[in-house]
Amino acid sequence: MKAAATAPARRTDTKIGKRQQPKCLKCLKRYPDLYLMMIPGLAFLILFKYVPMYGLTIAFQDFNIFAGITGSPWVGWANFEKLIGSSEFYQVFTNTLLISVYKLIFQFPVPILFAVLLNEMKNMLAKRTIQTVIYLPHFLSWVVVSGLFTSILSTPSGLLNQIITALGGEPIAFMMEKSFFRSVVVTSTIWKDAGYGAIVYIAAITGIDQEIYEAARVDGAGRIRQIIHITIPGLSSTIVLMFILRLGQILNAGTEQILMMYNPVVYEVGDVIGTYVYRMGIGKMDYSFSTAVGLFESVVGFLLLMSGNFLCRKLVNRSIW
Repeated sequence: MKAAATAPARRTDTKIGKRQQPKCLKCLKRYPDLYLMMIPGLAFLILFKYVPMYGLTIAFQDFNIFAGITGSPWVGWANFEKLIGSSEFYQVFTNTLLISVYKLIFQFPVPILFAVLLNEMKNMLAKRTIQTVIYLPHFLSWVVVSGLFTSILSTPSGLLNQIITALGGEPIAFMMEKSFFRSVVVTSTIWKDAGYGAIVYIAAITGIDQEIYEAARVDGAGRIRQIIHITIPGLSSTIVLMFILRLGQILNAGTEQILMMYNPVVYEVGDVIGTYVYRMGIGKMDYSFSTAVGLFESVVGFLLLMSGNFLCRKLVNRSIW
C-alpha cells in the first residue's frame, strides 16, 4: 500500500522536473542543426567585432606604436578633452551632420519612390530592365564613381561644363567650389545607392496581400488612392526600420566616398569625422586622438539609434525591438 501511494508522487515529481527545464535547453535539443549553423556567424561576430574592442583602450592612452597597448602610458580623458577643445573638430562634426542630414532628406525617399513606381509598371520586360539599370551603379566602387563624376564635372572639358559653355555660361569648378561640393556628394550617393535600396521596398510591396488591391479596385479606387491607402501603409514598418538604421549611421557621412572626392580646397565643407580620423591617425600618426574621435562617433551613433527606436515606438507604434 505504501509503495502504491508513493508511486504517483514520484511520477509527479518527474513531471515537475521536466516543466522546470530551461526553455533554451529545450530549443537546443529540438533544433540542434540550427544552433550548429549559428556557430560560424557567432564566431565571426566575436572575432572581428568584439575582440577588436580591446583596442579602444588606445583612446585613453598616449599610444606608442612601438611600445604597444600594454606598454603605452595611461592618460585617462586627456584625448577627449583635446577633442572637446578642438575648434577643428567642431567644424568636422558640423560638416558630418549637414551631409548626413542632406542625405537623409534627399536620398532616403528616393528608393521608396523607385519601388512604388516600379510596382505600378505592368510591362514586366520594361520593369526588369529599368530595375536592373538603376541598381547596377551600386556594384561600382567609389573609386570608379568618383572618377566618373570628376570627369563629368571637370573644368572646362567636363560634359556638364561643355553644356553650360554651349548655352553661353561660364565653366564652374564643381569639385573645387565649396558651395557645390556637398551637393555633388549627395547627388553621387543617390545615383549610386538609391536603385539598390529600392530592392528592400520592392520585396516589402510583394508581401502585401493582393486581395486588398482587388477590393480597392472593385470599390473604384484608382492607382493614386491605392498607393496612398494600401502601398504606403504596407511599407510603413519597413520605412521605420530603414529610418532607424539610417539614423544610427548619421555620423557616418560616407568616408570612402568623400575621401575619393574631396581635396584641401574643400576641407572646410567636406571634411567629415571619418576622413578626419584618417588624416589624424594615418597622416599625423596620432592614433590615440583618432581612436577617441572614432569612439565618440560610435557612442553618439548608438544613442541616436536607441533614441530613434524609442521615438518611433512612442509616436507610430513601430520599432525594431
